[in-house]
Amino acid sequence: MSTAPAELHRSDADEDVRPDLPWLTIVWNDPVNLMSYVTYVFQSVFGYAREKAEKLMMDVHHKGRAVVDSGTREEMERNVEVLHSYGLWATVKRDD
Repeated sequence: MSTAPAELHRSDADEDVRPDLPWLTIVWNDPVNLMSYVTYVFQSVFGYAREKAEKLMMDVHHKGRAVVDSGTREEMERNVEVLHSYGLWATVKRDD
């Protein structure tokens, strides 16, 4: 009698082959931080030119939020952690 291991057939249909869509770092408007400070944080954290940092800050101010970066989930979670350390309200969201 043979005790060879049984071969299992794994269907490729079980694998998740969806692309890992980019994740977003979103900064939300708050009643605490000055617009000049938010601009400063965007320049310091992301290295954005003053014009881009001001445009994003104005989106936060007028639209209530702005997408400030996109990339892997881990990168965006690090962004949020850093932004929180500056006192900004930020979240991570999967790009739809």
